[in-house]
Amino acid sequence: MQARLLLEDGTLFTGLSFGAEAQMAGEVVFNTGITGYQEVLSDPSYCGQIVTMTYPLIGNYGITRDDFESIRPFIHGFVVRRHEPVPSNWRAQYSLGQLLKEYGIPGISDIDTRMLTRKLRHYGTMRGLITTGNESVEELTERLGATSLMRDQVARTSTKHVFSSPGKGERIVLVDFGAKSGILRELTERGCDVVVVPHDTTADEIRRLVPDGIQLSNGPGDPKDVPHAVKMISELLGEYPIFGICLGHQLFALACGADTTKLKFGHRGGNHPVKELSSGRCYITSQNHGYTVLEDTIANTGLSVTHINNNDKTIEGLKHNSYPAFSVQYHPEAAPGPFDSSYLFDEFLDMIRKHKATNPQKPRQAVLSETLKGELQYAQK
Repeated sequence: MQARLLLEDGTLFTGLSFGAEAQMAGEVVFNTGITGYQEVLSDPSYCGQIVTMTYPLIGNYGITRDDFESIRPFIHGFVVRRHEPVPSNWRAQYSLGQLLKEYGIPGISDIDTRMLTRKLRHYGTMRGLITTGNESVEELTERLGATSLMRDQVARTSTKHVFSSPGKGERIVLVDFGAKSGILRELTERGCDVVVVPHDTTADEIRRLVPDGIQLSNGPGDPKDVPHAVKMISELLGEYPIFGICLGHQLFALACGADTTKLKFGHRGGNHPVKELSSGRCYITSQNHGYTVLEDTIANTGLSVTHINNNDKTIEGLKHNSYPAFSVQYHPEAAPGPFDSSYLFDEFLDMIRKHKATNPQKPRQAVLSETLKGELQYAQK
């Protein structure tokens, strides 16, 4: 079956359909990862986007339950050069096309993804529409012109309920702005008692959970679309150790008084070089974001830049000069990608222990028995 991809500048790509027979619009972006397409598909940070894979062969190792980064995909389309419908992998439980069909997501293959990527790099990301229907180009252009980019991605991808992944270590409140499962895995592997809360949880509600530290997750969209999170972070800053990742990094910066802006085509892939300023060391990182913190807005915020992107020199890491709080723009939990930066979770726990040593808290169980009765839904992940 034929599928078509129309860009807002009028460029039309015609290829083959795989996945669902559907029509969906979204922001067209590209990912430079060689492997990890399942983790890309299931990363909530791609909510509302049409993802183009620059690696030419996609689908060859199929789909397996264990590699999902969220309960379901939130993307609006998938673009590849060549789709392999018959996977060759002993772990595969079904094919890429079957996954897309299950969730109503259209895919298009057999188009020039190199040309598409060069266009996005030159002109920047743009709105697009994938269809398997027979509408005229004029009809598709009209529909695309009436489509605006989503502004509620965080609300769509965040958990709706509080739940816990119990552990015997430090209690971490993970604020879910569209969190990847990798963050929860990294924390639980270190024995943390993790309580996951929705994106709109208030500072007082987090205080009632008596956390040792607060983890701000990744997530989709513009950080300025979630001002309630900025307010929550500003109220808790200095009271608890805070670690922000990706969208959490941007929200942390906004809460401290810095500003953010949209990148021309974003950073998406598992091979982005990041320089740690204190040591000069270069880390290869996994990234997925379309916004960045503006360096010229850092002055007078109490923040210092800790990492920069070696490609375009944008900010990749921040720390607060007075409070136990830091953030990174990239993904230390990887999935897909390298494991160079997983040590940051250990640094977060070290920060928590130092903070607890000088700031004793109330006994945890006494508080929890009153405040969490009927609130928590325990779920083991």
